[in-house]
Amino acid sequence: MFLPVSRVVLIMVGIVLIGACATAEPPRFLPPQDRPPLEKETPWPKNGFLVLAYHDVEDGAADQRYLSVRTSALNEQMAWLRDNDYQPVSVQQILDAHNGGKALPAKAVLLSFDDGFSSFYTRVWPFLKAYDWPALWAPVGSWVDTPLDEPVDFGGLMSARDRFATWDMVRELSSSPLVEIGAHTWNAHFGALGNPQGSALPAIANRGYDERTGRYESDREFQQRIDNDIKVITARLREHTGMAPRAWVWPYGAENGTTLSIAQKHGYQLAFTLEDGLANASDLSSIPRMLISGNPSIHEFSNAVSRVREISPMRVMHIDLDYVYDPDPGQQKRNVDTLIQRVHDMKISHVFLQAFADPEGDGNVKALYFPNRWLPMRADLFNFISWQLRNRAEVKVYAWMPVLAFDLDAAIPRVQTLRPGTGTGSVEPDQYARLSPWNDEARRRITEIYQDLARHASFQGVLFHDDALLSDFEDAGPDAMAAYRSAGFQGTIADIRDNPEEFRRWTRFKSASLVAFTRSLAQAVRDIRGPQVKTARNIYAMPVLEPESEAWFSQNFDDFLAAYDWVAPMAMPLMEGVSIEKSNEWLDRLVQAVMRHPGARDKTIFELQALDWRGEQGHRQISAAKLAEWMTRLQLNGVRHYGYYPDDFINDQPEMSGVRPAFSSYWYPEND
Repeated sequence: MFLPVSRVVLIMVGIVLIGACATAEPPRFLPPQDRPPLEKETPWPKNGFLVLAYHDVEDGAADQRYLSVRTSALNEQMAWLRDNDYQPVSVQQILDAHNGGKALPAKAVLLSFDDGFSSFYTRVWPFLKAYDWPALWAPVGSWVDTPLDEPVDFGGLMSARDRFATWDMVRELSSSPLVEIGAHTWNAHFGALGNPQGSALPAIANRGYDERTGRYESDREFQQRIDNDIKVITARLREHTGMAPRAWVWPYGAENGTTLSIAQKHGYQLAFTLEDGLANASDLSSIPRMLISGNPSIHEFSNAVSRVREISPMRVMHIDLDYVYDPDPGQQKRNVDTLIQRVHDMKISHVFLQAFADPEGDGNVKALYFPNRWLPMRADLFNFISWQLRNRAEVKVYAWMPVLAFDLDAAIPRVQTLRPGTGTGSVEPDQYARLSPWNDEARRRITEIYQDLARHASFQGVLFHDDALLSDFEDAGPDAMAAYRSAGFQGTIADIRDNPEEFRRWTRFKSASLVAFTRSLAQAVRDIRGPQVKTARNIYAMPVLEPESEAWFSQNFDDFLAAYDWVAPMAMPLMEGVSIEKSNEWLDRLVQAVMRHPGARDKTIFELQALDWRGEQGHRQISAAKLAEWMTRLQLNGVRHYGYYPDDFINDQPEMSGVRPAFSSYWYPEND
């Protein structure tokens, strides 16, 4: 369960904010002329390029089992790109720009075609020659290698052999300067059993699960399987083209850091995904592509291409897996179905999904929802729910993880709070029992927990919990004191606090140290799960509203904006002691404080509260009407990204019919 507030520090914070709200300005509507311009109205970024991902091309009906487009539609799309000044580029041009050579032209576009359909030879290549446009063609080796008198096993769909290319076609096209032959694996374009619940996950990016033994592939087994696959496709492409392939194209767009490192070892210089957005030649390890599916009309196609640089509104539901878990398998299945249906119907973009167990709600993590080395596993549930949410509810999932509040071996030091006037420190009973971030063993075990998460689950990002904080009396433990001395601090914490300049430097040192640690955790995840993994971090409201309060939290908004993909302020007025009557004005003030920071509008997710944890009658549900009012208030102030916590999907709280009009940018796009 999410601990809503630091019980000691924020009592004082709430009092400060109540007074501050009295002078808040009335709500303001941000007129169109004062809003930031659309990305499409700004200059094309240097060395930016758009990649379009096609599959099969058919003269007749476009069979969506193969993600086909009609031949006429492809011709229209290429003509539209040409007539709207998009400039075709090749893989070689992208590599040249990456290596410091000639920059890519504005509105650069690369066409890519996956799987190895014969239509690339019969239908696409004539267009490439007519338009003089290059393209990337990435076949699955085993499909091309299928004997001519046998069907192709297309991920379980037995398909006519002539739908797929032959090695003769690959060989002929490889000699054309317009065609780059890439790799789409040898035989790993299928879903394999990936968890005890039976999910079929992309085999190239996930460790397999053996239901007979109840165990996952080991690191060694996974690496050997992947290495063998990449070794075979690389050798066969070299055999038939005379050239080593340079472009790696992920099946299903599913990336994996371990697989990527193996591919790079075999000489691959670019890796293509199916993530959203514009690519840039500065980073070729995770190249986004726009998937062309559903045989779009030219209107749909042009609209999607024109908006590729726009940042979509982020709408987030913050979900407790503790609400999903049930020792009764039947009840747990009903809980899962209820959750997935609700998220699907809400039509949002993201879920921050609890990866740890905290049924007691004290914030001290004693168990996890994935296999790991250091804590009990309450249930192997996170990967299953994450995959279900992504595929059935069509959202991106961030693993919501603690940073320090893991209840590990008691011998590992905890953060100690200095007792004023005593010179001694002890664990604060009314705060998270956090592991000391200065202790080497604590850091090692926390890192290994994050690595185990990355090994055993598929997700798109990590949300660092609000337990990554240190007050102005913390950490006073021996490891912390040694770290302070190494950083040049002299004397005791009391001495540091008595020297204003040293106190300021000490505050900044602690803030930077926590940021550095979370970034190291993110890198540990990316090394295994892939470079595409995004990061977000919770921040209390006070360091945003009153930057000098960094001393109480060791949290700095500017640091967070620079360090993470997203920053998630806890926009929870009642948690801060603000009355419901003054909550709107408090939100106005928080938004104003955020907007004063350059670039913050596009990187900040305001997290609203759906419960009043400090109510006199215990936890009290915030009405859907009030939550929707807060969301509308944020939008009127120019906010694009927001969400709420918690969601009680079992009891429809907050009530979907009341909150969705202000929440869903899918159902109500005019609200954006």
